[in-house]
Amino acid sequence: MEFTFLALLLMVPLVYFIITIGQMQGGSFAVVGAADQAAKVYVAQPDSTSAQAAAQQAVALALADFGHSPDQASMATTCDPADCLAPGTAVTVTVRLSIPLPFVPFQDGVRLSAIEVEAAATQIVGRFR
Repeated sequence: MEFTFLALLLMVPLVYFIITIGQMQGGSFAVVGAADQAAKVYVAQPDSTSAQAAAQQAVALALADFGHSPDQASMATTCDPADCLAPGTAVTVTVRLSIPLPFVPFQDGVRLSAIEVEAAATQIVGRFR
């Protein structure tokens, strides 16, 4: 009887810890892929408006592939120099994702966050398109 009680007492937090770490690792992979794809898509577009829309769509698709909701993420784009689609410009896309704690009930749309992960990717706008 004592063994069963102690096993449950120790195994439940251990399993929860493993699930949480797995979600954090999956979120890390998701933001790396999302930032990379968004930067690649951004530099391939003809104008800034379509580039921003395409990058946001690439982020949403990459996060969905890993099972994360795009509304938990944010994307920021920076360009050096300021003209984002001029040849030779370095376009950096940064994606942040808030990873919620697993199996924790939420109220009024507010979820407890385990961690926020972030990744950035840079692409150079080519001379020839």
